[in-house]
Amino acid sequence: MLCALPALTASGADAHVPRHAAKKASSQAVAGSVNFFKRTGSSEGSYLNDPGHAQKAWMKKHFWHMLTYSPSFDAKTKWYPRAWVYRDLYAIYKGSAFAKEHQSWILRNASGQLMYIPWSCSGGSCPQYAGDVGNPAFRHAWIAEAKAELAKGYDGIWIDDVNLVFAVGNGTGKWEAPVDPRTGKTMTEAAWEEYVTTFVEEIRQQIPGAEIVHNSVWFAGGQERWNNPLVKREIAAADYINLERGVNDPNMTGGTGEWSLSTFLSFVDAVHEQGKGVIFDSYENGAQAREYNLAAYFLVSGGDDGVGDAGITPSTWWPGFEVSLGAARGARGPWDGLSRREFADGVVLVNEPQAPARTVTLPKKMVTVSGEVVRKVTLPAASGLVLRYQPGAE
Repeated sequence: MLCALPALTASGADAHVPRHAAKKASSQAVAGSVNFFKRTGSSEGSYLNDPGHAQKAWMKKHFWHMLTYSPSFDAKTKWYPRAWVYRDLYAIYKGSAFAKEHQSWILRNASGQLMYIPWSCSGGSCPQYAGDVGNPAFRHAWIAEAKAELAKGYDGIWIDDVNLVFAVGNGTGKWEAPVDPRTGKTMTEAAWEEYVTTFVEEIRQQIPGAEIVHNSVWFAGGQERWNNPLVKREIAAADYINLERGVNDPNMTGGTGEWSLSTFLSFVDAVHEQGKGVIFDSYENGAQAREYNLAAYFLVSGGDDGVGDAGITPSTWWPGFEVSLGAARGARGPWDGLSRREFADGVVLVNEPQAPARTVTLPKKMVTVSGEVVRKVTLPAASGLVLRYQPGAE
């Protein structure tokens, strides 16, 4: 028989209020609240193209921020003011007028072949050329375009491919180092990282009033990881770090190794220490994966973080994203083989990847996100539970 949940030592978890939150008078950081982040795309037209008053009100209430695209969303910023406009840090789109006019801004390999961002490649080419992030003229043009888009009413910029890993390829999907136009020699990884970091710092300096989100990987920085000075500078240049896939990355492991859930959450701690927020941006829409990502978000949330699920729309809304657990009573900690965090109005439990299924008895009856009253629960590997206290339950 398991004992009751022991009290955790209080920490400064609820004190995490990033700079961008301070500028919003209505922002109050509550670690047990859900800030739902919504990706949009062409499939979302059914509810975004011509929403009625009630639909607009629903989205403004439920969608903390949306990732959107210009020009298709430009007119919609009038009724949804918290949209972030998408921009890729160094993509130059194949076939665009920009690509034709600025061939010298596209990286090339030693054979003079144009280089690409190695994504969605087929037939020896990819949709996006790799722009030269070290070129001041390219940076200037990028920032000018971003300012013009923000002037259309967007709350900030969601910047894709903030890669402190060397993500440039030759068109087959294979990564290949380009020639550095400034040296005439093969670009080093150190030079690439410095160019990327300097670029995002320039964006932050020249667009000081907008929220900036970096879609960047949590494992950059080599052996130093988040202690790498370049990673620290990159984080400092953002308001939020978007963690693509959240905890639903199939390669994430248990234990304490470099690819473990534990290390991932330690990265989040490091981002919080710099006063920035994170977004657990999951692609999964299965029930177990969804609640696992939400529970992991609650394990570390300081109240101004976000959580998303690309499969969610107004017609597929999940009530778990409306759960309110109140103020955190401390930081996360271990409990009978699980990770656990306690809140004023509930508890979250997480079982790490590759772990055995664990059955635990709760100290009193609790309510799941589906409304089931439980006293004993079983968590498979890579799963989580969000549980609320039942008033009067023993």
